Amino acid sequence: MLLIWYSLVILISFAAMEAIAWSLHKFVMHGLLWSVHEDHHIPQPGKFERNDFFALVFAFPGWLFTMFGVMDGCDYKLYIGIGVTLYGVCYVLIHDGLIHQRIKIFRNTKNTWFIALRKAHKAHHKHLTKDDGECFGMLLVPLKYFKEAKKLQRHLRASKS
Repeated sequence: MLLIWYSLVILISFAAMEAIAWSLHKFVMHGLLWSVHEDHHIPQPGKFERNDFFALVFAFPGWLFTMFGVMDGCDYKLYIGIGVTLYGVCYVLIHDGLIHQRIKIFRNTKNTWFIALRKAHKAHHKHLTKDDGECFGMLLVPLKYFKEAKKLQRHLRASKS
């Protein structure tokens, strides 16, 4: 029973991170801290961006929850930390790996969800200023991008025939 409870805490923490990341992206990164996030929208030379600073900011709560959870006898805080950390791992793999190809994985994916994620993020990046943005989340995207991904897949299958 405890395993189910802690698994639920991990899943809820992971899901909450999508909402937190969406809110921070929309209201902080495209608001007060645009000067740090801006280089993510306007390509710069080099491997790293000022925007990468946010990864450290997001890692800090995961580390704190994990550390205090372990110090308090592996209580619920540990499992919140695990959920937050798993979201961070997904961020690196999905955002940096799949979407921006900073890590060369999923390069030629045929997965509908991955294609939809890339399309939504591309729509987000068409805006070069902090205003008029869209698609601030990482894992959840509007239904229209899934429809576009399906349409692209049908087109690719038809062109191969």
